[in-house]
Amino acid sequence: MQDSGIPRQVQARQPGRETEMTPAPDYGPRFAASGRLKGKTALITGGDSGIGRATAVLFAREGANIAFHYKEEHEDAAVTIEAIRQEGAEVMAMHGDIGDVHEVKRLVGEAVAAFGHIGVLVNNAGEQHAQDQVEDISEEQLHRTFATNFFAQFHLVQELVADMRAGDAIVNVSSVTAFRGHAELVDYASSKGAILAFTRALSAQLAERGIRVNAVAPGPIWTPLIPASFDAEKVAKFGRHTPLGRPGQPNEVASAILFLACDDSSYVTGQTIHPNGGELVGG
Repeated sequence: MQDSGIPRQVQARQPGRETEMTPAPDYGPRFAASGRLKGKTALITGGDSGIGRATAVLFAREGANIAFHYKEEHEDAAVTIEAIRQEGAEVMAMHGDIGDVHEVKRLVGEAVAAFGHIGVLVNNAGEQHAQDQVEDISEEQLHRTFATNFFAQFHLVQELVADMRAGDAIVNVSSVTAFRGHAELVDYASSKGAILAFTRALSAQLAERGIRVNAVAPGPIWTPLIPASFDAEKVAKFGRHTPLGRPGQPNEVASAILFLACDDSSYVTGQTIHPNGGELVGG
């Protein structure tokens, strides 16, 4: 088993901060640009850090302009904005509670006003709260988890899809926990399972419009959500149980999202890609 290279650490608030992580996650694009999103605009939730940041910067390198949303992590968001600009793309960032439908409406309205047509939607924002026993999950926590992880995705599609065109794409971020569960994340895994069903049903409905809908189901990825969710000992062992023996990096998920967002996957809809370090899952 490989050493994950992650020292013991925790963060006391959610969502976590990438600026406080050691080592820093690897979000930078791994390959030269090939123009796969040239002329498009992408809207990405949770774009300040983690998978969202890596996706936003990669999309920018591939020619897209970026609108992204985040909750309150202003320092992380500033890093993302600068990285996108370094790739030569235009960027608009806004913050607030994505679990609030009024915030969703504001986000879509401002993004469309700034860029016009949105050709790619990446539903990435998420939160999780570990609980040892199901009876310890409060009604408030259950509602919060679903509001951020699932309802926000549903509402964003409702607000945006009428203006999407044939050739556009929606990519939803689910999780390996939707397939195999997680003893400490019962509500989180449930919300991620809802995303899978949503992806499959929506893909069938939107196929006749030529809009593709797919998902990624990441395994253990080194993002701010991890030190903000678990104790220091679990963080230090994070990802070592996978066949590859290490946690994944955000840019290793972003490349899968790019594939689903661009015309490389023109004959793919209703599917899920599993960047999870080699864990075999069904469904």
